[in-house]
Amino acid sequence: MLLRPKRDLTMADAARAPDGARFDHRLVAAMVEPRSRVLDVGCGDGELLRLLEQRGVDGRGIELSREGVNECVAKGLAVIQGDADTDLADYPDDAFDYVILSQTLQATRRPREVLEHMLRIGRRAIISFPNFGHWRIRLQLLLNGAMPVTDNLPDSWYDSPNIHFCTIKDFRNLCQVAGAQMEKSVALNPWGRPLRLNAPYWFWNLFGEQAVFLLSRKERKPAIR
Repeated sequence: MLLRPKRDLTMADAARAPDGARFDHRLVAAMVEPRSRVLDVGCGDGELLRLLEQRGVDGRGIELSREGVNECVAKGLAVIQGDADTDLADYPDDAFDYVILSQTLQATRRPREVLEHMLRIGRRAIISFPNFGHWRIRLQLLLNGAMPVTDNLPDSWYDSPNIHFCTIKDFRNLCQVAGAQMEKSVALNPWGRPLRLNAPYWFWNLFGEQAVFLLSRKERKPAIR
């Protein structure tokens, strides 16, 4: 089973910077050190890769859709066709400084395995995803009794590429199970602006429409002899 091609978010104009860049892409790019080796998984049309290259990053990408790959190659980006669920296993350990999964985690069949491979092949992983725990989604479920449709989740349930909806709380639990250490995390409001950094996670889980996490592997304690 292949993932459906990643589509761009149909977010409000306020969710983009004056130069047209998505705020979540700006946030992800700011987490990457210049001159780093980066793999963007599910890179779509290459918008994030272009932004990273402007920061002096050595970027590579894999994308499921042939249309997305062709568009990236036409822009001069190093992108190949691939599936996050199956092809990450072929990459060697520590091949990259950062592995990025932007707005794609919820469309994978095995999110835990994808996250574990990201942390294996990269020193750090950056993941962004829509938060299914946002209060508007909860309200739609409560009042309508049907799967919600929002700007951040624009497809009906039968047309959606998303097969594993999760909340910010769910993702934090996944990080613990997968042995991921959270170095930095940010939740964004509907206009792409960060919520208060010192707000508790329950607040983010209720009012954040999407989240971005910078992760690394937890160091294993040496065995006692």
